[in-house]
Parts: sequence; C-alpha cells; structure tokens
Amino acid sequence: MTHEQTRDEDGSASASDRAFGLVMAAVFLIIASAPLWFGGAWRIWALFVVAILVGAAAVAPSLLAPLNRLWSAFGEVLRKLTTPLILAFIFFVVLTPIGLLMRLLGKDLLRLRFDRAAPSYWLSRTPPGPPPESFKDQF
Repeated sequence: MTHEQTRDEDGSASASDRAFGLVMAAVFLIIASAPLWFGGAWRIWALFVVAILVGAAAVAPSLLAPLNRLWSAFGEVLRKLTTPLILAFIFFVVLTPIGLLMRLLGKDLLRLRFDRAAPSYWLSRTPPGPPPESFKDQF
C-alpha cells in the first residue's frame, strides 16, 4: 500500500522499526522533560519508556514491529477521517463564500458566460508569442 518497505527480503525488521523506536523515544523524552520548563520534576515513568524504546531500537528493532504497525494503522484511520473534513471545511468555509460573493458582484473571472454577439472567444495576444517554427521537436 505504501512505497516504503518495512521488511527486508528475509522477513527481518528493517530500519523503519529502529527509526520508529528512536522517534517514539524522542517524543517520550520530551514528555519526560516537559515539567522542567515549568519548574517541575522529571516524569520518571516516561524516562523508563525512553530507556525501553532506545534499548529495543538498538538491540532488537523487530520487537517494535507490532507497535510500528499499530501506529501506522492509527495514522491511516486519522488520515481517512481528517482529510475529508479539512477539504470540506476549506470548500464550504473558504471557496463557497468567495464564489457566492463573486456571483453577487457579477464577476466572471473565467469568462464562462455565453455571448451570442461575440464572433469568437479567441483572445488575441499582444505582443504576439514566439514564432510557430520555434515549437519543433518539443519532445
């Protein structure tokens, strides 16, 4: 489904599991040290999680494969939920009001209105473009 190979040909864990462990360890290190910013103490439980993740990533990254797959599945669920919601928000909150406002103001920026009196819809270019001879062997 994705372009990333998470398993080597022999079925062993790839660098993805190791990278997952190290990234999650960094996240838990931030969680462990966050209270220091406000004058608090280290979160000891998060430091234990950091130690376990770093150890597993260094010694046996294949142990992190189930967590990596679970985290990826969670990301897929979030993607399937948030993408349509964000696009719908952009369409209905941004684009639709702009379109309605343009209609109310009588604007036709794409010149889509049919004009029976127009001899052609061709727009002449001034100054004219490059000579047609220059378009040989474009590909």
